[in-house]
Amino acid sequence: MRRLLAATVAATVIAGVLAGCGGGENWAKNCATTNGVVECDVADRPQVGDVTGELLDGGTYDVANDRGKVVVVNFWGSWCAPCRAEAPDLEKTYQATKAKNVTFLGINSRDDKDSAKAFERGRVTYPSIYDFDGDVALKFDVTQTTTPATLILDRQGRIAVALRRSTTTGELQPLVERVAAEANG
Repeated sequence: MRRLLAATVAATVIAGVLAGCGGGENWAKNCATTNGVVECDVADRPQVGDVTGELLDGGTYDVANDRGKVVVVNFWGSWCAPCRAEAPDLEKTYQATKAKNVTFLGINSRDDKDSAKAFERGRVTYPSIYDFDGDVALKFDVTQTTTPATLILDRQGRIAVALRRSTTTGELQPLVERVAAEANG
């Protein structure tokens, strides 16, 4: 019952990362949406603001330190079956693209730290922010309606792609590579 409540609350709290609030405007209205994947042309990409948080394994993360890199942000919870299913695909895509100046970041919500750390162990090698209450997720200033969800930020820190569901290597890697291949600007 506690996990069900946590999952319900997480879906509600994070209801501020992909579907469209961004200051009351639907940030994705000028973007192409197909099967839960939103792709934005450069001129229509919303800028991500200050996003910082405590990492699961200690230390802090600041998205500003990754300007100039493509940043793939995945919202997950250990209680989420689709999150468990997509984790190997996320890691595979991370390994395949990191040499192209791409980094990955997880945003964990509604977990106790031990469960979150156990989930990551042996699954992914990139860091995750511990965001029990969803405060960090809200800093992305767009609305998420599901967990898992994934954002691909371009090198200027703008949302280029949003996936409102779980993903696979076959879907995610070409999207990441396309954003990574864009000229800086």
